[in-house]
Amino acid sequence: MPPVQSARPVRGRLRVGLLTLALLAMPGIARTPVTSAATRPNIVLILTDDQRFDELAQMPTVHSELVSQGMTFSNGFVVNPLCCPSRATILTGQYSHSTQMYDNNPPYGGFQTFRHSHEDRSTIATWLDTSGYDTGLVGKYLNGYGPKTVAYTAPGWDTWNVLAMRGHASYFDYTMSIDGTPASFGSAPADYSTDVLASDAVRFIQNAPATKPLFLYFAPSAPHPPATPPPRYANAFPDFVPGRPPNYNEADVSDKPPYIQAKHPWSPTNRSQQDALHRRQLQSLLAVDDAVERIVDALRATGRLDDTLIVLAGDNGLAIGEHRWAGKKIPYEESIHIPLVVRYDPVTHHAASTNADLVLNLDFAPTFAAAGGVSAPGVEGKSFLPLLSGTGRSWRSIFLIKHANSGTNIQVPAYCGVRETRYVYVKYADGFEELYNLSADPYQLKNLLVTNPGGSVVVANYDRLHSAMLQLCQPPPPGFTL
Repeated sequence: MPPVQSARPVRGRLRVGLLTLALLAMPGIARTPVTSAATRPNIVLILTDDQRFDELAQMPTVHSELVSQGMTFSNGFVVNPLCCPSRATILTGQYSHSTQMYDNNPPYGGFQTFRHSHEDRSTIATWLDTSGYDTGLVGKYLNGYGPKTVAYTAPGWDTWNVLAMRGHASYFDYTMSIDGTPASFGSAPADYSTDVLASDAVRFIQNAPATKPLFLYFAPSAPHPPATPPPRYANAFPDFVPGRPPNYNEADVSDKPPYIQAKHPWSPTNRSQQDALHRRQLQSLLAVDDAVERIVDALRATGRLDDTLIVLAGDNGLAIGEHRWAGKKIPYEESIHIPLVVRYDPVTHHAASTNADLVLNLDFAPTFAAAGGVSAPGVEGKSFLPLLSGTGRSWRSIFLIKHANSGTNIQVPAYCGVRETRYVYVKYADGFEELYNLSADPYQLKNLLVTNPGGSVVVANYDRLHSAMLQLCQPPPPGFTL
């Protein structure tokens, strides 16, 4: 885990203008609304791109306005650690086997796959919009939504201010779709995308009818590589010290799957380049922190803050050298673990708290639906509102992780796995298996199926978790056979 920055840069307030297996929800079951139309809250989802679970300490506004005022879920996870599959799950409350989104590109992912499979016709946006919410998407939609598709606006969104991306992230020199009309931005400081999107989000809040609740989905590019910071933060974190956890540039990977064993130890150049990227990521998150401040201020100024459910989360984690890996896709903790903070004043009462339950991106859509008093057709997650209020009597004890790749450049084999609080088990398409005791080995240095395959405790947990994986991984991802 990277160390907390000891001396944050001094900065002013930015003003740039306006299982138990039985507990796993079954598909096709609508959630019972928990609110009436007269008491429906506003809902704001702030979704960062590739933010690690341990990168909130360097965001002071997030701490003062969200962490100190709400609940931090220390065990927030995604069920498929990659941008497009995760965002499809967030929109629908469904696993990749239901959305058909396993990767960022066709045939098993991307905007075109989501659109052509008609998945975008039933999302949290359509559910809330139909029930009277004023809905706005500001930022990134799905990988593959680019300059050639700007005329398309997905169903359910009253405001569509969406990045038309040429690559995986847009900071300068990009195009946006403004309700289906293209708008181009350049390389001037005022064109920095996080700031532009923040202004759009503030405008959406200010213009939302006072008689209707709003749903804002704010999704900047940061801190996705190349993690370009705005000029005002180009020199932030001058005393940055890169993290070197025990699994960084792991020395002995003989117990790891072949795709990890194929990775050479990192050279000094590799380490230096990754350290520079990590510093830029933290710098780019300072602009997100400013955006959070502006969004909260706009909610406060319009009299909405006291009745707004605010969720800040990442779409997936990111390895920065752990197990010799840079990026996501892998089923290790650095890739599947996300930051997740919720503020909802009527329930969290301006008090900081921490919850250790296993909460997933699969749960966002059913939570928003329950808050908005609408049905959530087909969801496979569950509302975490009872966890906020402390009324939840039971919760999941295990969840499914799955992934597959499209195309010919397949670095990580398809896999299915299950994670619980103590153990995680994964099986890959090539037959390799991993089992880790996270309580004793949080950095996943000892694959018990290699280091202690005959141990009675190992065998018992393998049998239990392998059986759970077989039950939950139905249907399996493309290229994977149970």
